[in-house]
Amino acid sequence: MTSFRLLFGIFVVGLAAVLLLSLLPLEVPLWFTALGLALFAGLMAGLILGKRTVGGSQHLPRTRQEGASAGSATTDFSSQLLDATLNEMREGLLVIDHEMRVVASNQTARGLFSNVDDSVISRRLTELTRNPAIYDAFLDAVRGRERVGVKVETHGRARQVFDLRVVPLRTANGRGVSGAVGVFFDVTRLERLEVVRQEFLSNVSHELRTPLTSIIALAETLEAGAIDDIENNRRFLSIIQKNAARMHRLIDDILELGAIEAGNVKLKPEIVPLWPLLEDVVHSLSTTAGARSVTVHNMVSQDAEVFADPHRLVQMLTNLIENGIKFNREGGTVSITHSGDTCDRIQVADTGEGIPPHHLDRLFERFYRADRARSRELGGTGLGLAIVKHLAKAHDGEVTVDSQFGEGTQFTIELPRKSVD
Repeated sequence: MTSFRLLFGIFVVGLAAVLLLSLLPLEVPLWFTALGLALFAGLMAGLILGKRTVGGSQHLPRTRQEGASAGSATTDFSSQLLDATLNEMREGLLVIDHEMRVVASNQTARGLFSNVDDSVISRRLTELTRNPAIYDAFLDAVRGRERVGVKVETHGRARQVFDLRVVPLRTANGRGVSGAVGVFFDVTRLERLEVVRQEFLSNVSHELRTPLTSIIALAETLEAGAIDDIENNRRFLSIIQKNAARMHRLIDDILELGAIEAGNVKLKPEIVPLWPLLEDVVHSLSTTAGARSVTVHNMVSQDAEVFADPHRLVQMLTNLIENGIKFNREGGTVSITHSGDTCDRIQVADTGEGIPPHHLDRLFERFYRADRARSRELGGTGLGLAIVKHLAKAHDGEVTVDSQFGEGTQFTIELPRKSVD
């Protein structure tokens, strides 16, 4: 009984190692070593399960039929356990023989072949896929060459990207190859994040380059003698100050958005009287509104209350109202209203030119602008709406937009209703 417990313990440890290592981006040889250990331990446990130990001595089955039944039960159990282990892996596993026919696969690997409805066992690899990257990697492995880091793309319901690693299965004497084993690591999310990172760096570089170029050019002009030009030197200094302030706002917004996305911003929600808070926001933007002859109407009931972090709510409303002023028509209006049933809704509507429909889906992305030239002219960083979106999510709410091109735009912040404990 002690031997059984020891070997069964080895099996469990090996199996746990496979499940753990399958979640980590380790090199293939180490992964297969762990898998081999689990399978070896499983076979040893199966041999022990086929026998019975009583009082330290082995007790053989009394009849041949009983022995066959016990062995069959052990085989079925081991097979089911192995199938369950392989099918729970996030990575796709595909095994072929020297004739390029599939001899084993798990559920993830079968999901890669969208044109296959029935079993893949004994089918040639060319029947399953026409992807040359997959075929060439397995063909090289059958010829004895290991392939690592093969990029594979699939275009089913959604585009997926895999890092394929294939190793040859060598014969017992090590002189030949009996097949190959391939593991498909899903790197779709990593690929998408890399694209986002590159776009972000490109956008930041572009946004900083424009004001920085202006600052350098004007500084050189002043240094070359324009500082004594009474008619223009103050104008040049004013432009330098304006561009420096724009860079400062951009950096502040980048840091702010990064902190919100990383979850480092701690909210302190409370019951907030909405009308006086909006009055403070409208007053702070009165100069901006006056410069464009835009009238801001606070149409919220004086007894309206919402459950939110006051500082972050001011930040969201300031961004939306300021956008409503900047992108409005000369002499237009911005109206703020409130409604609520299952949740609180704060609407900020303007009478501007509206936003074309094809821009609406991407409006809350970082640095996305429906009108790039006008946004930069007005001093926008392109991050305000992204900050509003993430702050609304941090409140377990959301922000939406509804716009009719040529008629105006309305943003709605939805906040869940809660009561103070």
